Amino acid sequence: MNPTPSEPQLTSGATPREVADALKPLVDFAAPPLSLPQLQQLLDERLTPHLMRYDQPTFHSMFNALPSAAAQVGAQLALSWNQGVTNWQVSPGGAMLEELCCAALCRLFQLGPDADATFMYSGTYANQQALYLALHRHAERRGFDLAQQGLAGFARPDNLARPVVLASQDAHFSMRHAVRMLGLGEESLLLLPLDAERRIDVAAARTMLAELAPQRELLCLVATAGTTVTGAVDPIAPLAELCAAHGGWLHVDGAYGYAYKLTPEWAHLFAGDDLADSITWDPHKQLGAPIPSSLLFVRNWRDFNRMAIHSGYFNRPEMSADDVEMPPPNPGLKSPPTTRPLAALPLVTILRGLGLDGVVTELRAHLQAIHSLAQRLAHEPYIELCHRPATGILCFRVTPPNHSPSQLDAVQRQIYEYIMTSGRRTISLAQIDARTVLRLVVVSAAVTVDELMETVRIARDFGVHGLAETMDA
Repeated sequence: MNPTPSEPQLTSGATPREVADALKPLVDFAAPPLSLPQLQQLLDERLTPHLMRYDQPTFHSMFNALPSAAAQVGAQLALSWNQGVTNWQVSPGGAMLEELCCAALCRLFQLGPDADATFMYSGTYANQQALYLALHRHAERRGFDLAQQGLAGFARPDNLARPVVLASQDAHFSMRHAVRMLGLGEESLLLLPLDAERRIDVAAARTMLAELAPQRELLCLVATAGTTVTGAVDPIAPLAELCAAHGGWLHVDGAYGYAYKLTPEWAHLFAGDDLADSITWDPHKQLGAPIPSSLLFVRNWRDFNRMAIHSGYFNRPEMSADDVEMPPPNPGLKSPPTTRPLAALPLVTILRGLGLDGVVTELRAHLQAIHSLAQRLAHEPYIELCHRPATGILCFRVTPPNHSPSQLDAVQRQIYEYIMTSGRRTISLAQIDARTVLRLVVVSAAVTVDELMETVRIARDFGVHGLAETMDA
């Protein structure tokens, strides 16, 4: 029943108080200076034991991975040179590399000749910028400049219809952040019903859109390409058609799942992505790029003009003149960060070091492990599969006999605490239709179906037998 004692610790399993006590010497800034060997020893003794080992085959809970050897080549160079890549004047090579990398990624994902991209600090920020671009275009169609008038422009007598954002019930919580940060409020975010595969129900979305007018009008429809709950991919093509019919912006949140478009057997799930106005993607997940490594794609590069801000000493308008053979690239005109890291470099070394075939082989391993696990668990006793996996996530429940629904929810939470406290394996909790479920995530080829089965075995043994023994005692 217990996690195998011989398994390496993923993390210490210490309590928050124990971790805080261990780390206090690191933040004693009034202490005497340390030599580099002393500093390294302090980190090794105090911090490293409490970090998480993403590289182990027993890490099954989140979307994190250690950088590959190829990624480390680029990351080390980026760290050594510490380039800011806001514009050509700060780092000619860095700014140009980001520009070329973004263009190459647009071609790799087949997003069309006018597509462009920008590196972001996280998928959350990418989603927020996408919604800002949607709101800016919406304002233009209502006859005012959002950058100048802000949300007050929507209060004019001829703009009384309130803009709304539609998203899946399983959409990432960053959409709530986005509507908050943009001043739209959570009342502007409407969640759409799901079909049997936990994708947006297109018919229900069509009905909801028809019922919006005249008090509300579509600002943005968000399709998720790989929900963080179950990995489901919303039907992008029909949603794009529906969105276009209502004049809305289509954003695809592919932070987790979009990488799997590169895997031929799963590419069909993402059909219609070239019709999206914007797409979020996080290479720091499956590809193991160092954080931060997120991108925002747009179908039309001109949409990034809505982000551009010039100044007297930085990103001056003449620096982007279009009357020269190749204007100097200024990535800082496409997204807000003025100081931006050379995040493109590790992604470049990953894709060049592994080659596209190597990347696809890695991605395929994630998907095959989860799909094989689902097949094995289909007839296992005391195991309930909560969905059919689309990508690299599987949710299940341990179902000991004679338990009420609320008791089963408590069982899943107790299993989670038991596994996580050991420090040798990880699993995560999620909510599906108000039910607590256990969730397994694979973002590393090191994770095999046998390791996943062992985690399920431990969960089931504790849920069916261990809890009963605890109550009897």
